[in-house]
Amino acid sequence: MPTYIALLNWTPQGISKVGSSAKRLDAGRKAFKKAGGEIKDTYLTMGRHDLVCVIEAPDEDTYAKAILGWGSQGNVSTETLKAFTEDQYRKIVGSL
Repeated sequence: MPTYIALLNWTPQGISKVGSSAKRLDAGRKAFKKAGGEIKDTYLTMGRHDLVCVIEAPDEDTYAKAILGWGSQGNVSTETLKAFTEDQYRKIVGSL
């Protein structure tokens, strides 16, 4: 399954209710699972981004629908990176 790295930042609304952010993450996990994907790992980070999630989804449409649903609640803004495994990376650069 394709892997995506989601970089999340709390919005003013989200940080004002940071105490309930773990419950919102649990709801996000359920939403991704229902859509056919999975939030594999979540990290609270220091620096430019507040959270980093490693997410698998069967395709880009599934991922987009789930991440847009999560973001539309107004608690986080997101940036997505499409991730490639080391084997995929080696195949890609090996053909150059």
